[in-house]
Amino acid sequence: MITFTLAFCLLIGGYFIYGLAMERIFGVNPSNRTPAYTLADGVDYVPMNWWRIFLIQFLNIAGLGPIFGAVMGAVYGPSAFLWIVFGSIFGGAVHDYLSGMMSLRNKGMSLPELGGKYVGNLFRLFMRIFTLVLMILVGAVFIAGPAKLLNMMTNNTLDYTLCIVMIFIYYVLATLLPVDKVIGRIYPFFGAALLFMAAGIGISLITAGENIPELTLETLGNQRPDGDRYPLFPMLFISIACGAISGFHATQSPMMARCLTSERYGRRVFYGAMIVEGAVALIWAAAAMSFFGSAEGLFGFLDANGQNAAVAVRKICDSWLGKFGGILAIIGVIVAPITSGDTAFRSARLIVADFLGISQKKLANRIMISVPLFVIGFILLQINFDIIWRYFAWANQTLATATLWMISIYLVRHKKFFAATLIPALFMSMVVIDYILIAPEGFAIHYSKGLWIAAFITFLLLLWFIARYFNPLGSKKNINKE
Repeated sequence: MITFTLAFCLLIGGYFIYGLAMERIFGVNPSNRTPAYTLADGVDYVPMNWWRIFLIQFLNIAGLGPIFGAVMGAVYGPSAFLWIVFGSIFGGAVHDYLSGMMSLRNKGMSLPELGGKYVGNLFRLFMRIFTLVLMILVGAVFIAGPAKLLNMMTNNTLDYTLCIVMIFIYYVLATLLPVDKVIGRIYPFFGAALLFMAAGIGISLITAGENIPELTLETLGNQRPDGDRYPLFPMLFISIACGAISGFHATQSPMMARCLTSERYGRRVFYGAMIVEGAVALIWAAAAMSFFGSAEGLFGFLDANGQNAAVAVRKICDSWLGKFGGILAIIGVIVAPITSGDTAFRSARLIVADFLGISQKKLANRIMISVPLFVIGFILLQINFDIIWRYFAWANQTLATATLWMISIYLVRHKKFFAATLIPALFMSMVVIDYILIAPEGFAIHYSKGLWIAAFITFLLLLWFIARYFNPLGSKKNINKE
């Protein structure tokens, strides 16, 4: 309980201390008029209350990440607590806040266009392709997954194909209608429900007197029985993404940047939502380890149930929260991925609209862009994702790494404290490079060899950054003014 309590306190302190530091580094100016007013169109640029935007942002970036990811990552042991806390404070929240504020300062610009402005056209092209593919992939999988769960939980009462059709219709509405008509109305409710479920689990965790594993020298290492095949570094840092840092977040923040009414709310929405997500991940990681007795006990249960985190989540909720907990579990397991899938398609529409320069005020323009996206998503539904989906977590963290490098370039060119993102960028570069080198679905080379290669490539990236962008005399070409 000491480790869990301390970790929770660190998360809260991180928001007030390091979050404020990030706010000062960026240079918030409350007198600046935001895109919600200067570009108001009643569709995507719609002023909303900050607390509503916070709940929408939280649900956008959370989905099932801080639940399933935390449960799957907890098999590595109490080390997961360290990654969730420090990853959220120094990685994820910084990543989300600065990318969101950069978008806010640039007319709600989507992530690929920000990359093009601050890094270059080649990076813009890479980000357009990478993020667009990722968004359609997320949208398609988050149709099939919830549909299967609905079919299973209703004992085939709801036909699988019918579930797909219903979810698909909702996606179309959420993608095409103004942000305040669907997303702005139902997201706050579901976001609050997800928080309520996490709070219920957290209270049960404490009142039930469960033995939460403590972080000691003995438990600091990898607790997985198959640790030789799945080393803690980099596997833990890929397993727990949304509860620590996730590239998907930076694709969602521009949607909310188009609705914020003041720059002073940026820390509450972008940094705050990530800290809350980290708290949810912390609760679920602790709950998973304590409910099944240990990280090893959790591993045994997951292994016996096909590595299906949904079964573990349902069992914990039913046991600790009763029938009501079962209902909340259904909301979390089914609604959460749906609310990530719809915003993925909406983000894809905005990304395409940005690089084609097509106004989204007219419904006809939104339909013109969205139809091809939905057609591609429907085609992807016919493919078996068992193999493709293994690469999603790596792709997500790769996007986070690229975003951190982009923000570092932005900070150094604006003579701001760039180490705040450069250090996380270097760490995440090591993670994603090492993962693809040693993972069974990657090149599967020897662990020590992969680690040295990853370290060498990361060092080359640092040298490139210093040679290309770090110039204290400021002789590099000036960046476009904001």
